[in-house]
Amino acid sequence: MKVTEKCDVYSFGVVALEVMMGKHPGDLLTSLPAFSSSEEDDLLLKDILDKRLDAPTGQLAEEVVFIVRIALGCTRVNPESRPSMRSVAQEISAHTQAYLSEPFKLITISKLTDYQK
Repeated sequence: MKVTEKCDVYSFGVVALEVMMGKHPGDLLTSLPAFSSSEEDDLLLKDILDKRLDAPTGQLAEEVVFIVRIALGCTRVNPESRPSMRSVAQEISAHTQAYLSEPFKLITISKLTDYQK
């Protein structure tokens, strides 16, 4: 394994997911390729979030979707397809208003794995 900036990006994504999930996202990360190839096996975002907390609603739900989408982009298997940390920081800094294109309870993990910067 070669240490590069993309390793830091991956680590950021892991920590962000760990905060959202309340546990290390190892199982989720190893199963991500299966979600992108099979809709029937796809997980709902609400099912991976920390169960000790109430389900987010309103603006908080929008922010959770935003951060999980970025974190999943940071943890792509191929380092070259991960965003730069500068891009991630700019995306977070520029984020002014989130919106959900569908109800929070219907958002799947595979729909959030399209973050590309």
